[in-house]
Amino acid sequence: MKNFLLIFISVLIAVLGQLAMKHGITSGRLVARLGEVSSVYSYFVSAFTSPFVLVGFLLYGLSSLFWLIVLGRVQLSYAYPLVSMGYVLAVFFSWLLFKEQVGTMRLVGLGVICIGVTLLSRS
Repeated sequence: MKNFLLIFISVLIAVLGQLAMKHGITSGRLVARLGEVSSVYSYFVSAFTSPFVLVGFLLYGLSSLFWLIVLGRVQLSYAYPLVSMGYVLAVFFSWLLFKEQVGTMRLVGLGVICIGVTLLSRS
């Protein structure tokens, strides 16, 4: 149970990092125009100076530190599939915070992921 909690913490922090980066990018309304090198450059400069994007990267780094602890304690064949919990958390928080639409097929897919995570955690 302790190892499962460490995996969950690592995944949760990674999802929080994704949410922070999403907020940082969408709040500044940054749009990359890939045909123009100068606009791509300015896009990345703006993105990497956004506090939320930077916090997102920091959270990703923290998640990686927890993941290193997990890798030292748990078989990779057990731990890595549990990372799919991140899909479920990302969809839930995207719906909750960003008001993104979650259709029926997405919910069915998330249900399948939850069943798989449950089966894996019991092995």
